[in-house]
Amino acid sequence: MGHDQGMAFDGLAYTGTTHDRATSLRTDPDWVAEQLRHDDTLVLPMWRDRPLLTATGQPAMLTARAARALVTAADQTALLGLDGATATFAADLSAIEEADALLLGAADTSADLRSLATTLPGPLAATLAYARGLLYWNRHTRYCGSCGALTASAHAGHLRLCRGSECGRQLFPRIEPAVIVLVESPRPEPRCLLARHHGAGTDGFSLLAGFVEIGESLEGAVRREVAEEAGVAIGAVTYRSSQGWPFPAGLMVGFVAQATDETIAVDGAELLEARWFDRAEIVERIVDGPGSGPADSIGGWLLRSWAGLDRP
Repeated sequence: MGHDQGMAFDGLAYTGTTHDRATSLRTDPDWVAEQLRHDDTLVLPMWRDRPLLTATGQPAMLTARAARALVTAADQTALLGLDGATATFAADLSAIEEADALLLGAADTSADLRSLATTLPGPLAATLAYARGLLYWNRHTRYCGSCGALTASAHAGHLRLCRGSECGRQLFPRIEPAVIVLVESPRPEPRCLLARHHGAGTDGFSLLAGFVEIGESLEGAVRREVAEEAGVAIGAVTYRSSQGWPFPAGLMVGFVAQATDETIAVDGAELLEARWFDRAEIVERIVDGPGSGPADSIGGWLLRSWAGLDRP
């Protein structure tokens, strides 16, 4: 089986939104309402984090003129941004049945975004991810975490305001940063560290990753995660790239790190085993084997880049 070029990205998935996010304009509710009245404004419907698909398998995108009933039925609309003078909104139809959402969206079905990512143009996949993350945050931030009162949407879906009379807290979308790291061996011959987590198949090896903790730097998180889970000591840590990961609210920050020796001592809690792979083994895994991890993830990108199969 040859390398499937259709599964490779020119860059990272979910990171290529082309919108002007109109940060200063979206604070004006009159301007936002006016955009929704424009016939040529675009509306992207979502149902329970799933984009709606037309009969041709493309994500549904309606003009505001054709989406009046859809916007009325939506529990939340959120401005994604401007393309020139044209505004694009996401509309959340999660509160109604799927059949009703499909009818309003002139769509045939809904789909998991990650199943579409490798077949869609990069900017469109990024726009859908942006919409998914923003609508998810609104749907799950209906109550104030401080006083428990209901919250109200503001700034075109980019802010929620606590309605408690003695609170009034402003709630902004929260991002959960995580690090993912390709650890290189200190030996002259190129080797990198992969690990098999609990629940993974017998050959389900992947890069190490973990959430950043409070008061911790990104580089500190890299060293801690690798040491805790694999027992490998880390020297230099080099930033490579980052990827928005709205599943539901992540930001994946990718690094390459240099091990100070090849000693491995897995924790037995997160990891079942870890071992070093040379470049030929990584290439074989990507081209003819179990792969390099999800094709839409920065983990796969880091491995493909290290193996020389993707442009870094």
